[in-house]
Parts: sequence; C-alpha cells; structure tokens
Amino acid sequence: MRVIIIGAGEVGSSIADDLSDSHEVVVIDVDGERVDELTYSIDALPLQGDGTSVSVLEEAGIDEADLLIASTDNDETNIVACSAAKAVTDVFTIARVKKPDLLDTWERSHKAFGVDFMVCTDLLTAQAIVTIVGLPAARDADPFAGGTVQMAEFEIPEDSPVTGHTVEEADRFDSLTFVGVISDDDVEIASGETVLSAGDYVVVIGSPESVQGFAGELTPDETPDSAERIVVIGGSEIGYQTARMLEERGLRPRLVESDHDRARDLAERLPKTTVMESDATDIEFLSREHIDEADVVVSALTHDEMNMLISLLAKQLGAKRAVAVVEHGDYVDLFEAVGVDAAINPREVVAEEITRFTHEGRAENVALVHNDRAEILEIEIDEESILAGRTIADAMDELPREVVIGAITRGEECIIPRGQTVVEPGDHIIAFMKTEVVDAVTAAL
Repeated sequence: MRVIIIGAGEVGSSIADDLSDSHEVVVIDVDGERVDELTYSIDALPLQGDGTSVSVLEEAGIDEADLLIASTDNDETNIVACSAAKAVTDVFTIARVKKPDLLDTWERSHKAFGVDFMVCTDLLTAQAIVTIVGLPAARDADPFAGGTVQMAEFEIPEDSPVTGHTVEEADRFDSLTFVGVISDDDVEIASGETVLSAGDYVVVIGSPESVQGFAGELTPDETPDSAERIVVIGGSEIGYQTARMLEERGLRPRLVESDHDRARDLAERLPKTTVMESDATDIEFLSREHIDEADVVVSALTHDEMNMLISLLAKQLGAKRAVAVVEHGDYVDLFEAVGVDAAINPREVVAEEITRFTHEGRAENVALVHNDRAEILEIEIDEESILAGRTIADAMDELPREVVIGAITRGEECIIPRGQTVVEPGDHIIAFMKTEVVDAVTAAL
C-alpha cells in the first residue's frame, strides 16, 4: 500500500517504522527537525509541510494513496486533514483524537468529518487499564474475537508456584495456550519443554476464564477481591473513563482529584465511585485512606514524573500493584524497571489499534507484544488460506517456525487448537508470531 501519515510524533513515527518494510510510506510534519530525523531513522519519504493543505497532500501523492493516517497531537488538525484528503480523493482515512465527544459525534454518523475510522486515545487507554486491573501480574492484556478470547502477558515472579516449571507442568487449563516466552531480547515460541523462569515474560491466549485462572495461580495472593481496593489517582479524562468503566463492571473504585471543581464534577458523573479531593502525594492522606490495603493503584495524572512518584509511593506504603499512565514511550521500560507493575503508553495503545488496518487488509485485531518484539493477530480464514480445510499440523509445515496458533473461534465457540484440529473457512484464528515473520504469515493466511 501507499500510506500517508500526518504527524511525525511518537504515534506517527511508530506506525511509519512498522509499515516501512512492506509498504510505501510518506510522513508529513510541520516540524523540520522531526522531518530531518526521519530521513535517517526510517525507510520512509519525509515531507515538511501542513498536512491539512491539499497542495501538500498532492505533493505527497494523495491521488495514489490507499490509506491516510492523521496522528498529530491536535484533534482538530487530524479531522481537517482527513476532510482535506476526502475532498480530492477517496482514500481510506483514520483520525486519532483525544476527546471522547468527537468520537461520539463520529459514531452517530460515520460520514462525519470525512473520517472512515476514528480512534480515541483516552478511551483506548482506559480500556487497556481496566483489562489489566482484573489480571494480577499482567503486564499487558487484550481481548480478541469480541471478548471470546483474551491474550495476556505476565511476568513470572520469583516466588510464584509455577516458577521453574515447564509449560507442560504449568498448563492445567483446558482453554489456554502458552504461546511465547520472552527473556531479555529473546522471543521464544513456547513448547511443552519451555521452562518458566523468574523474570521472564510469558504470553498466553485462551478463554477469559482460563486466563484469569492462570493469573490467579501465577500470583495466588494478588487477585482483587474487593471493589474498595481499586484506587484511581487523577481525574484526567483517562482517570474518569477508567473509573466509569470499572463502575460498568460492577466495581466501586475510589478516585483522588486535587482540583475542587473537577472533583465536584466527577462526583456527580460517577455515582458508584468515591471521589476524594486531595493531593495524592500527601502521605498522611494516603495512610488515612488505607492505600496500603489497595489491590491496585492506577496513576492517571498528566505528568509522567508524578505518575512514577505516586506509583512508587503507593507500593512503598503497601499497595499490591501499581499501574501508571506513561506519556513518553521511552519511559515505559524505566517505569517497570523501578517497580511499577504495568506502564501504559497511550500513544502505543493508539498505534496498535491503527496498525491492524495495515496487515494486508486481513487482520481483524492486532496486539503488539513487549515493545513490538512480537505480534498477535486475529484473522478470518477464507477459502484461499493455506489453513482452510486442513489440520493445523499439516498447514504449519508451510508457515514460518516463528508462529503459533493460540486459539480458534467458530461462532461463539472458543477452540484451543491441537495438531489434528481442522480449520474451516469462516473461523477466526488468533496467532502469536515474531515481528519479523508478520508479513509472510498474513500473506499466507
């Protein structure tokens, strides 16, 4: 495909880097320094200019483009850029926005703004947080097949009951597949003999119940069992959406917000959430509110430094887990290295959502695993797929060794694949693979 990306920030650069190996990519940005950096770091054509200008879009080859992604940090710029592109061509447009109100307007009429697909950063981030909150020890988690299947990435604790066991010994769940183990920079396709060592990350795919069951076995003392034990720090849009989604799951979180007017507004909008007006760095307040008894503390402030400080403070006081929002992607590993259990970068979450449109048009869903070292794809099998009508054992001989099928969905049924499982047209397969074989796999499937 020919892809035009507007905005060379973290999201745009990440998507351009992912696509440049197999697609013709043009990146537009008004910042000349960013354009110069891309010239030497990514195999893409960088272009300095205003992405909302028709003349700039024409210079970028909009007439021949298959996809336009507007990913600047300004909602209005992204929407105008999509509208400008639609004025001169029928290119498929994707707009990234932060304001949920804009997403709501677009969902009421998919022709609104000239945008074919819209992703909302704050909503996606909140969804990622809520998914992880329910899984002790999870570093990452994503639903597939409309929630019928879930993937999760867990760090193996030193004192876990499964540490030192092989995958075969740890696999005691009927609807679960161990697909990968990540240690340092190495990604290993899991087999029965693979050993789960302390500090490694294991990736599993299966039914939500089985994933939850494995999470409880991995860290039996950390499963949240009380609504009062989830605390959200910060009434930002992400903090608000997180609390709202927790309420939808029947939970009653607590939320801490320092601004009086914002706290009052949130208290009115969140009937099942206890909203407290206070400075979350006040140790006396945290102690008085029993932060030490929290199962999960979510830091959703707008500054990375404050999110790190509060996460570490909560852990020091005795909170079991700390989940933090990290605006700068380069800080994710740092957060987790110093003791934050899960660091969620909104830009990475958005990049992941957008990436699913670029895998030969076939991927229904995509999850990027452990800083893009591997990917999980959901693909609907058609008559031309090498899997159609064949057993997995037979078809896998024609696929790269760096891929494993973790689950199959057939209607509402979740099937855990075995060698003699026959894949039928119309099935959805959820597969784990190393990043370097993604293009080969998607082409074959």
